[in-house]
Amino acid sequence: MSAKGKLITLEGIDGSGKSTIARRLSSHPGFSDFVFTREPTGSWIGEAVDHAIHSDTDHLAELLLFAADHAEHISKLIRPSLESGRNIVSDRYSASRYAYQGMTLSGRFDDPLGWVRDMHRGWTIEPDLTILFDVDPETAVARCGSRGDKTKFEKIGFLTGVRENYLRLAEESSESFIIINAGKSMDDNEAEVIDIISSFL
Repeated sequence: MSAKGKLITLEGIDGSGKSTIARRLSSHPGFSDFVFTREPTGSWIGEAVDHAIHSDTDHLAELLLFAADHAEHISKLIRPSLESGRNIVSDRYSASRYAYQGMTLSGRFDDPLGWVRDMHRGWTIEPDLTILFDVDPETAVARCGSRGDKTKFEKIGFLTGVRENYLRLAEESSESFIIINAGKSMDDNEAEVIDIISSFL
């Protein structure tokens, strides 16, 4: 029986550069046997999530759509790939939900990040390694400025709170989080991420 694969997730606020690095890794010869995926997924549930984040959908309803997409992702791709021994790199995963919906739901719960995280206990698959692309929100929003499909999340004040949530997650799960300074060039970030993943495996 083949060894179980590893789940590596790339996290960070909008404009941190993680999606660009994920695309670069997917075409890198050293990662040809990896499964590359993302959240929201390309399924019909993921499309519903995308519609929600480009609209004024109720924040709790939005969270439940994200969670449904995550459950489908685990069932159809994450668990089967890991069990077959494949390593996975996911551009966003559960920590995005904790950090982002921990902000959108800040008016409904005393500890929204903790509440969202508790909602996932018992059924999500925890990442073996999370690489957090840390960048100041001003830089991130400036990077987002050139995109044509900006979302309601791409505001400095909001992303400041999301970043704080990510740093809290990293502190509370220090054994599985590695933080990189994503303010560097994409070439430097790519080289650092490749080194981190290679060392981890």
